[in-house]
Amino acid sequence: MPNRPRSTEVTEGFDRAPQRAFFRSMGLGDKEIHQPWVGIASTWNEATPCNITLDRQAKAAAQGVKEAGGTPREFVTIAVSDGIAMGHEGMKASLISREVIADSIELMMHAHRYDALVGLAGCDKSLPGTLMAMARLNLPGVFVYGGTILPGKFQGKDVTIVDVYEGVGAHAAGKMTDAELHELECSACPSAGSCGGQFTANTMACVAEAMGMALPGSGSPPAVETSRDEFCRKAGIAVLNLLEKNIRPMDIITRESMENAVAIAAATGGSTNICLHLPAIAHEAGLKLTLADIERISRRTPTIADLKPGGRYVALDVYRVGGIPVILKVLLDHGLIHGDCLTVTGKTMRENLKDVRLPGGQDVVLPVEQAVSPHGGLRILRGNLATEGCVIKITGVKKLQHRGPARCFNSEQEAMKAVQSLQIKKGDVVIIRYEGPKGGPGMREMLAVTAAIVGQGLGYDTCLITDGRFSGGTRGLCIGHVGPEAQVGGAIGLVQDGDIINVDAEAGTIHVELSDAELARRRGTWQPKEAQYTRGALAKYARLVGPACDGAVTH
Repeated sequence: MPNRPRSTEVTEGFDRAPQRAFFRSMGLGDKEIHQPWVGIASTWNEATPCNITLDRQAKAAAQGVKEAGGTPREFVTIAVSDGIAMGHEGMKASLISREVIADSIELMMHAHRYDALVGLAGCDKSLPGTLMAMARLNLPGVFVYGGTILPGKFQGKDVTIVDVYEGVGAHAAGKMTDAELHELECSACPSAGSCGGQFTANTMACVAEAMGMALPGSGSPPAVETSRDEFCRKAGIAVLNLLEKNIRPMDIITRESMENAVAIAAATGGSTNICLHLPAIAHEAGLKLTLADIERISRRTPTIADLKPGGRYVALDVYRVGGIPVILKVLLDHGLIHGDCLTVTGKTMRENLKDVRLPGGQDVVLPVEQAVSPHGGLRILRGNLATEGCVIKITGVKKLQHRGPARCFNSEQEAMKAVQSLQIKKGDVVIIRYEGPKGGPGMREMLAVTAAIVGQGLGYDTCLITDGRFSGGTRGLCIGHVGPEAQVGGAIGLVQDGDIINVDAEAGTIHVELSDAELARRRGTWQPKEAQYTRGALAKYARLVGPACDGAVTH
């Protein structure tokens, strides 16, 4: 049976009677046992609103598989809530969870010999983790995003969870009352779904469509929209078509489709986390995507979607003007993405977009001629403080140069304590180190710190530099992914309070004003930070993980 490349190992022959007995105990008969088997992997849980609708959506995908003549098997994997893990030790689990998600999907598919995969994901790391598994398995697969949250309303304006984080800083600075912060807290998240701006989840949803691994338009409806279930059903049907035609992820995830993924992230002012996730997905597909590639594509791609945190609108507004395909069509019409890439529809990107039009009378997605910026939102910096590179999102950033004295902190907690006690002053360069992939371990997001600084009104009067990373919701002059990280002897670990740091995001440079001889002298007496975790998943990750510039993948 050409469309059952693996499941026959489990279902066929007299010696597989025990396996068939298990299947019959779950209500399957001869028809279901001898059809193609499709894994329906979701990151459903009750840990976060991002994932809470995925059980419903997985069942819709399973219905589509049944309609197309397949046998669906639902299973779940973990998903860490970045928002709930933010600002404490729990955030060290977030990036690590990406690897666990990829590994667990791989193992479930491998053990049970499923022929194809529909993967559904919601919160930040669950999207790249699922896509990594699809690339690694190279079995016919369709990706489905769980959908965005609806925006909240506070004092007549649309708000997102980032407004609450920034509200904490405003409250600490005496700019927001207790009652106002409570009202904002109660208003910001009115429904299920992933965080509403062009933060990591919505950026990766755009990436999945641009890469060709998701059905056109499937990333746009909010989580609570019933139209999303229809996309899930169609994904179940589509995966059987891919199985029949033997179209696999490595036919879709190519050098050109990865460039399309970078382009849409740049064009939407997307998250700096794509500088980790896209190299990681490329790695699983046997490709190499570097920070230099991301820089090159971002510089040539205009920002055409005016989205939070740097802009005005949220993901719901993109849906209302036609969804992600509208953004892709504008890019395609101006030669900014490759139109000949194959997608999960079995058609090319150009064929998928042939009837899409940019609607008038709106300013959410703009023509290239009226772009928010002539270049994309991502910029890679290099210098003696980051010889492997580091990343900043410049969308909406008013000031791209900064020179000032270093204020050094060896953990996020140390820095947050200083911010909350109003010790950070105008002109300071806040250095947060030993938070890289190995040093954290786990490369924590710094949204709590960055948002508190913005909330205090210092977002453009200070600079924050870390070997950790940022939420897609971070804004201001914030530079992450500094490599080499402090834990492996990077220069960020050698900086002392008062050293002058010079950053020019326009020129792409980042330096500490010290001579090579002085850096070498300091390195001679430097010792790595003692490991905080000596066993368990975090210790294992610290031993295996590679540098941020290569996607922080484990080897």
